[in-house]
Amino acid sequence: MANSKYEYVKSFELEDEVMFPNLIVVRIDGRDFSRFSQVHEFEKPNDEAALNLMDSCSAAVLEEYPDIIFAYGFSDEYSFVFKKTSRFYQRRSSKILSLVASFFAAAYVTKWKEFFPQRKLEYAPSFTSKVVTCATPEVLQVYLAWRQQNCHAKNQYETCFWMLVKSGKTISETQEVLKDTQKQQKNELLFQKFGINYKTLPELFRQGSCLFKTKVEETVKHDENGNPVKRLRRKAVLVHSENIAARSFWNEHPSLYNDLGYFTKDIGRSEPDFVRSFQFENKLLPLTWVVVRIDGCHFHRFSDVHEFEKPNDEKALKLMNSCAVAVLEEFEDIQFAYGVSDEYSFVLKKESELYKRQSSKIVSPIASLFTSTYVTKWGEFFPQKVLKYPPSFDGRAVCYPTYKILLDYLAWRQVDCHINNQYNTCFWMLVKSGKTKTQSQDYLKGTQAREKNELLSNQFGIEYNSLPLIFRMGSSVFRLKESAAVENGVVSGKKLRLEGEVVVDHCNIIERCFWEEHPHILSYS
Repeated sequence: MANSKYEYVKSFELEDEVMFPNLIVVRIDGRDFSRFSQVHEFEKPNDEAALNLMDSCSAAVLEEYPDIIFAYGFSDEYSFVFKKTSRFYQRRSSKILSLVASFFAAAYVTKWKEFFPQRKLEYAPSFTSKVVTCATPEVLQVYLAWRQQNCHAKNQYETCFWMLVKSGKTISETQEVLKDTQKQQKNELLFQKFGINYKTLPELFRQGSCLFKTKVEETVKHDENGNPVKRLRRKAVLVHSENIAARSFWNEHPSLYNDLGYFTKDIGRSEPDFVRSFQFENKLLPLTWVVVRIDGCHFHRFSDVHEFEKPNDEKALKLMNSCAVAVLEEFEDIQFAYGVSDEYSFVLKKESELYKRQSSKIVSPIASLFTSTYVTKWGEFFPQKVLKYPPSFDGRAVCYPTYKILLDYLAWRQVDCHINNQYNTCFWMLVKSGKTKTQSQDYLKGTQAREKNELLSNQFGIEYNSLPLIFRMGSSVFRLKESAAVENGVVSGKKLRLEGEVVVDHCNIIERCFWEEHPHILSYS
């Protein structure tokens, strides 16, 4: 396909490959899960069903991504460790962290009813994620020890805190009672005041959950005599261990030390210098336009499995738009979004300090919220279709230094929309007329825009420029500056919308006249 004059904007995309021999760890955390747990009335200090849901989602992640060998989690967080030889998505940090967060969020929504059959999911959850690089197995060992130490400390504090609150103390009184208390003092408080021996509490609460892949013998079929035929398969198993960083635990599992390396000695508490390196975050350049672009992962297969109409499924596109609206409503710093097919670009205001401009913390919640909303709203747009498996989206954040370059980026995406939609319309009309996919590709090879328009008009009676704008122009999402008439979420219809509401429009954003008519969307500064 032809390139446009706007292709140069791709040069602003930076590589973020995790170099060998570093081990890749992706840690996800529930975004604002204190509020999420309150709204959904999770039991305090621990909700076993919620923790089991987290474990189930993590098992789904290990099943989806074979390169993930080990996972450890507690509360609303999980760490996923990739095998040392992994080349997953060319080891690109942004793709890896966004995909894991996205798929986890989709699985969370999909599995909600399994663990909370009597409880409605009030809103779509989202997760932040980051990549932690570990140069050696020893560094990984320190990382895992750090996370499990956090599990122990957090659970002990939370157990004390909520027992005191349930006994009648206020939150501020409880915080004052627990201030500067040590581990032994908390244990004594629990035992003397509430008769609780902390060490007898469920391992799930005290130790967290550990998942790793190992060879398990499974019955795959029965022979003609009814005898089971068994095979060894790699499968994720769930265990609870007091010390996941101990040699005695790690080195007794071949799947761990073969794919990740041996632990040569036991360690005590994590060194502060190591912990600081685990907490390091890359920041995006200040005072630049930040664009987060998300793309559907393997959406060709997803659209085939779910029988999307070709070349365009209007319901699928409107579902994407609805998710984009939800993202803008959640993040005030996003001023504009443009989407086509299975991708969406979100533009943050130039002065944004969202998540202190930490790249991973901006990309992951946008990708995961978009995905969980997609699953949540699926039945609204496809009431007669079952969602056969959860989708996922990868994302990246790119900085554009000037207003002109930002507009050129958006123009590039809309030019791509024009080019791809025209080609796909021709392609699928040829396929529907009886040609094979290979014949259709050969037929269209080297054709120009005019020739494609003539093909559609002469052979199929389709005037390309009369096709719906949502197909040809893509979708723009933004907030209204003033009240306007809107029909079905689209500007210039019947329903009155108020200032500040998020709307969807299908318009030409390549020409500067759109931006001159809507100067409030993006600042000229």
